[in-house]
Amino acid sequence: MIVTAASVAALQIGYKKAFQDAFNATRPASDYQRVATVIRSTSKSETYGWLGKFPKMREWVGDRVIKDMEAFGYTIVNKDFEATVGVDRNDIEDDNLGVYTPLFAEMGHSAAQQPDDLVFSLLKAGKTTLCFDGQNFFDTDHPSFDEAGDVITVSNVDTSGDATSNPYWYLLDTTRPLKPLIFQERKAPEFVSKTDPKTSDSVFNSKTFLYGVDARSNAGFGFWQMAYASSADLDGDALDAAIAQMRGLRDVNGRPLGIKPNLLVVGPELRSAANKTVKVMLGDGGASNANYNAVEVLDTDWVA
Repeated sequence: MIVTAASVAALQIGYKKAFQDAFNATRPASDYQRVATVIRSTSKSETYGWLGKFPKMREWVGDRVIKDMEAFGYTIVNKDFEATVGVDRNDIEDDNLGVYTPLFAEMGHSAAQQPDDLVFSLLKAGKTTLCFDGQNFFDTDHPSFDEAGDVITVSNVDTSGDATSNPYWYLLDTTRPLKPLIFQERKAPEFVSKTDPKTSDSVFNSKTFLYGVDARSNAGFGFWQMAYASSADLDGDALDAAIAQMRGLRDVNGRPLGIKPNLLVVGPELRSAANKTVKVMLGDGGASNANYNAVEVLDTDWVA
């Protein structure tokens, strides 16, 4: 093949299509949208001061009670991401291009899965990563309230399991407009290229045509009240304890927050235990399973 502007342009169209087709096929099946709210960012970072208040309705008696946003200053800074493939000019001249198409399809697949990687990596790191109240997202002493509205500390993590052998499982309330995690997207993945022999140093110096993808995004935490992590053996008793802890949370007026966990997130190691806990109608000995269909199960490799 003779390397001309037209032939290079045709290559770019084909490679971009391979990228986009794989991206479009992968993104709808991604898991992150089940646990994270997607926020469209408009600057280098976004500050979520409103996370300091869990909004609740009250009877309107007298003047409105204005709930000022507390200055927690929880900020998610967008990060840059890229992937690049170099196509050798000799391969274009020799019409040896079939090997590259799968690479661009894989690039599209990877770009579509990047939010999964960001969101679930953050969920796994929740025991050592701060959230809006200055505590680790999963912690034993989050500030909260009792029935009288007095300040107490509560836990949203159970570390009773063997840390060396018990994988963590996660119980989430994803029924609200704001989910437990946030995926912040500043710039969606964009296919780019540097292929002009007159202006591209890589083409001139190393006869390499560059194609790539770049994006800007990051992940962060929403309300810790909507998430619970546990290393305890996953069974009905452990699930009951986690549900009770989450549903017992109260607001500053002592009223229930109305948390109703609906999603059990596990890695492949706990798939069988999760299904046995909530997907089997009858337990050992034929007794009815009180937790049958109590929550959905999300079995994902991203928390393995």
